[in-house]
Amino acid sequence: MDANSAELEAILKQIELASSSSSSSSSNINNDDHGWKTVSYKKSGRKFTNKAPEQYSDHNSGDVFRPIEQMSEDRRRRVVESQKAAFDAIEAAVADDDAAVRDRNDGEDYGGDAVVVAGELNLKKSKPKKKVKKVKVSVAEAAAKVNDSDLAVFLADVTESYESQPDVMLMRFAEYFGRAFATVSGSQFPWMKTLKEATIEKMIDIPLLHISEDVYRTATDWLNLQPIDALGSFTLWCLDSILADLAHHQGAVKGSKKVVQQPTSKSQVAIFVVLAMVLQRKPDVMIGILPIVKDGSKYQGLEKLPVFVWAITQASQGDLVVGLFMWVRLLLPLVCSKSCNPQSRDLILQLVERILSFPKARAILANGAVRKGERVVPPSALELLMGPTFPAPTARVKATERFEAIYPVLKEVAIAVAPGSKAMKQLTQQLLPVAAKAAGQGNSALANEASDVFLWCVTQSPDCYKQWDDIYLDHLEASVVILRKLSDQWKIHSDKLSSLDPLKSALKSFRDKNEKAMAGGDEREALLKEADKHCKTILGKFSRGHGCLKATVFLTVTMAVGVAVIIKDHRVWNLKELVDVDLSRAFSSLSH
Repeated sequence: MDANSAELEAILKQIELASSSSSSSSSNINNDDHGWKTVSYKKSGRKFTNKAPEQYSDHNSGDVFRPIEQMSEDRRRRVVESQKAAFDAIEAAVADDDAAVRDRNDGEDYGGDAVVVAGELNLKKSKPKKKVKKVKVSVAEAAAKVNDSDLAVFLADVTESYESQPDVMLMRFAEYFGRAFATVSGSQFPWMKTLKEATIEKMIDIPLLHISEDVYRTATDWLNLQPIDALGSFTLWCLDSILADLAHHQGAVKGSKKVVQQPTSKSQVAIFVVLAMVLQRKPDVMIGILPIVKDGSKYQGLEKLPVFVWAITQASQGDLVVGLFMWVRLLLPLVCSKSCNPQSRDLILQLVERILSFPKARAILANGAVRKGERVVPPSALELLMGPTFPAPTARVKATERFEAIYPVLKEVAIAVAPGSKAMKQLTQQLLPVAAKAAGQGNSALANEASDVFLWCVTQSPDCYKQWDDIYLDHLEASVVILRKLSDQWKIHSDKLSSLDPLKSALKSFRDKNEKAMAGGDEREALLKEADKHCKTILGKFSRGHGCLKATVFLTVTMAVGVAVIIKDHRVWNLKELVDVDLSRAFSSLSH
């Protein structure tokens, strides 16, 4: 044991002896200790460090605990230093993420400087930074800054740089308006809410209401020079962008717990602007993309209906025929389905009502009844329209009257074709089975309309009698309805027939089929008998018609001869010649 250790041990022994002596004397003075005694244990075998503290050479100073205090201070210093280092790292991380923190907390900053007091870490609250208020820019304000001359120069440069790449030119066109409306926030253009709540009249002006005429003219004139295929691809890209934004805003997918973050809609202002310009200037692009939109699953769903109603509305601004063409193929099947809710039905009917309310819309649509080789209102569409327009009396709804109002114009467009043409023959052959199917459904109102369409077909094309003969027994109930109407309204319909011979042949064929069916034990005996009765009645009208014609001819001959006997003037013989000509014509008609 070295000198320091020996000295320290001696001092401790003296302290223990003094304490023991004090206890003994105290015990002698006061023996009433209530049974408690002070027990002291001699500390032996205590281990001390063998290394002498070199900085303390004065052993007689009496500060023997200085090494212990020095160790404590060193330990405290190291703790403080590690805490400072940790806080510096935290402060650096907070500083790097300061911008994100302000966004999430409405501009409030937190963080601060660290102060270490007596080995403890405290955070000083820094002064909150002033919140920077963002200036709200409306669509109108941003649109007002778009300069017509600047746009013209930009488009000229783009055309020169990418002349052989129309797709790139159109993307640069969209980029130009994207920069122009970049400062418009989603709250200034809540397009989903606007389209959902707006009427068709208000929907037309979204968002081109704020675009100046000069800018609109410059942009649309340039778009008119672009190829239709490139415009079709560009239109699909715009629709995909809008529908993607719609999907994000709808949040979590049904059945999923994960909520999709809602992105800003500021970029959608430009998309709506450029898409509206394309659809108004080149509405035919909608017909070009129809197969993709009609069959693509991502374009289906009632939640996407306002987007397509808006798009068709924009196209109808440029061409009514295209607007009705798209309405018939995209929206008519939806409005006639059972899954269509009243709000969606109202929006769809608003669109077609607006198309039909345009000045001279009836004539425009009838003259353009065929577009790109397809009928604007095909027979299948007319069949769909008949259902909600002529429902059973107990199935009428509020929208029935609106269907009744639009049906006559749409029917006129459906049957608009040159008489006697090849197109007429094709149309009547397509429409006749549709009418036969509707006439046999047991609904009196629908059967009345369908039978009118059926009889229109046979009056326009004699070939339809052969087609009727082929489907007669398959549509026996419809045939009974049609024969009954033809019998009851013979004077009206017979005048429209170009020739009675095809009808006479068809009626004879019907009677033969009725007889064979009843002989074969057909269960529809009552219908067969009623049909046979109407056939017999109509054939009887043919005989009476010929008898009247013979009587008229005989009376004419008698009067002519009488006049010739009484008057023997050369003028009489001229009259006789005239009568002879009329008689020859009359007898020739009788021979037929």
